[in-house]
Amino acid sequence: MKPGARAAPDGRLALADIDAIVQARHADPFSVLGPHAQAGCGWWLRTMQPGAESVEAVDAADGRRLAVLDCRDRRGFFEGLLPQDGGNAVGAVFPVPASPSASTPAPCPRYRLRIVWEGGSSTLSEDAYRFGPVLGDIDLWLLGEGRHLRPFEVLGAHERVVDDVQGSSFAVWAPNARRVSVVGDFNHWDGRRLPMRLRREAGLWEIFVPGVRSGERYKYEIVGPDGRLLPLKADPYALQAEMRPATASIVAPLPPVQPAAPGRQRANALDAPIAIYEVHLGSWRRRSDDARRWLSWDELADTLVPYAVDMGFTHLELMPVTEHPFDGSWGYQPTGLYAATARHGDPSGLRRLVQRAHLAGIGVICDWVPAHFPADAHGLARFDGTALYEHADPREGWHPDWNTHIYNLGRREVANFLVGNALFWLERFGVDGLRVDAVASMLYRDYSRKPGEWVPNAQGGRENLEAIAFLRQLNQVIGRERPQAVSFAEESTAFPAVSRPPEMGGLGFHFKWNLGWMNDVLGYLSRDPIHRRHHHQALSFGLVYAFTENFVLPLSHDEVVHGKGSLLGRMPGDRWQRFANLRALYGFMWGHPGKKLLFMGGEFAQEREWNHDASLDWHLLGDPLHAGVLRTVRDLNRLLVSRPALHERDFTPDGFEWIASDDAERSLLSFVRRSAGGEQLMLVLCNFTPQVHTGLRLGVPRAGTWVERFNSDSEHYGGSNVGTPGAAARSEAVHSHGRSDSVLLTVPPLATVMLEWTP
Repeated sequence: MKPGARAAPDGRLALADIDAIVQARHADPFSVLGPHAQAGCGWWLRTMQPGAESVEAVDAADGRRLAVLDCRDRRGFFEGLLPQDGGNAVGAVFPVPASPSASTPAPCPRYRLRIVWEGGSSTLSEDAYRFGPVLGDIDLWLLGEGRHLRPFEVLGAHERVVDDVQGSSFAVWAPNARRVSVVGDFNHWDGRRLPMRLRREAGLWEIFVPGVRSGERYKYEIVGPDGRLLPLKADPYALQAEMRPATASIVAPLPPVQPAAPGRQRANALDAPIAIYEVHLGSWRRRSDDARRWLSWDELADTLVPYAVDMGFTHLELMPVTEHPFDGSWGYQPTGLYAATARHGDPSGLRRLVQRAHLAGIGVICDWVPAHFPADAHGLARFDGTALYEHADPREGWHPDWNTHIYNLGRREVANFLVGNALFWLERFGVDGLRVDAVASMLYRDYSRKPGEWVPNAQGGRENLEAIAFLRQLNQVIGRERPQAVSFAEESTAFPAVSRPPEMGGLGFHFKWNLGWMNDVLGYLSRDPIHRRHHHQALSFGLVYAFTENFVLPLSHDEVVHGKGSLLGRMPGDRWQRFANLRALYGFMWGHPGKKLLFMGGEFAQEREWNHDASLDWHLLGDPLHAGVLRTVRDLNRLLVSRPALHERDFTPDGFEWIASDDAERSLLSFVRRSAGGEQLMLVLCNFTPQVHTGLRLGVPRAGTWVERFNSDSEHYGGSNVGTPGAAARSEAVHSHGRSDSVLLTVPPLATVMLEWTP
């Protein structure tokens, strides 16, 4: 007998143990169920089969009867003795002698269970309780220490072959649970049938279930430490999930590792041209035959990828693709961090979408949410009946803004869960990077809280030291294990060195969203041009700190929701001026230091606020002004990629030089961008009033011809076609703006112009 089970003098199981098994409250079901050696007699075989009329053990090879099991309890408990000479013996799972003096019995016969059910049907099945532990000692140690880089390889559900038997292993972390059972279609969702083995050293529960294959639905039935049965829980490490509103996990194959690609590392580098198209896949387009339906992963690969290529974007940023129950969260309240959402098909389709993007030269960034998780009953909230993934104290563990839980990042198993998840998407799906959502809420304990509603850190401060350590660990692991990948921080505060290495005191992100720039510039552009001269510093202030971080300039989904309207809707003036303002904004943004990000719809001046439940208004492209904005963005992207001066020195001051930053009265702004070696120069000139300026003299850093490469007022874009005659200006040795050479320009209204120096 295995320790924990009690036997009667004749070797049969004690009634107290039987009662605990049939009530699914036995502390150690593997000590009772399956084969257990009885010295000198053979093997006691016990099984719990609710609804069975009879059970017998048969030889796995030839089907001959080995033993008939007695029904010890009509609720489904059967027990019988397999003789030692049953034949066809294999290595025993539990060769435990009855006493220290007893000799080790012969190996247990390889058997199966033939079960006759109420109603007369019968089945022949393997016994899950004849198989040994799933998790090895090294995995247990690493998981217990919170240092397993790829916990998804051993936790969750994995189809595998054990002892020549096909099935699936299940493993889940629930250290405070009294009992955990895996339930699914394969066992009638009955928690009495497959209670799991507890590996106490790591708080993990595990079992190998013969016959369970990919595609099977499952959950965990958990009894909490107080003895109460919890709502059925989805697997935190599930690789696939049901389509909402259903919430079951699905057994799915672990995707193979995508090999590292040096080309992708180059395309993601700090000095590479990066223009990101941010997309909500559920509302970019809807199916033409049914506007209520989402496009599949393959349909998106067929349409979105070629569109991004045609538009000249270098990267796609996908709003969260992990499983989430509520459409209105846009994916930012995920319940299945390891499962690609079922809204677009099975996870393999997402892998194909990423591969298609890479073949077309487009990178893929995924939004990732380690800052919080929802309180849905089937999710992580109080997973084992205690605050396991979250903080117990609501002052630390509850987000008042989003009504969600906050991860306890000081708990090593939780940090391991999240770091492993980051590697999962980078390695197994081959995505180029992760944009980490809501970093500011992670960094500060008093984020969006009133005095008395937060707990200071161990040093008495407001910084979340555990979250800071986690983010550094995350970025160090990414840099070491997947050097081609990059990370982006959505961070809205002045927290220092977000995009600097941890060894320099930074958080280790490659890029940081410049939300200050976004707020200043959109605030400025929303004003009537007559008032802009009083707010000129809103445009120039961004250059005061532009090189303190590796900034991305974002015009994201957050700027076109919650009553803010569309980008076009923020622009003042009549219809022509609104479009001109938007084109001028894009020209300024693409000329400004920093990588670029534009939310879908912005590229053709979507007029209404974004609605996640409907497609973008693609019909607007029939209007010349909307089509002109699309051509504006396309040409700016192509110029960005083809002109090193516009991207090579985004993060160092040697790539930027003001010409005139203080012409507030005329709302004019001019500066020069330089390539890495200084061989290429681009002059950017912005006019944010409707007034045309003729004969404007502007100092230039080099003598030569300055050729117009972009003019947002071109009639090609819907403008008035004002510009420098001949689209080029030859410099003269006339002093201006502190420079010995200058050019005479005609400046179009509400426009951005870019000119390239040629010797």
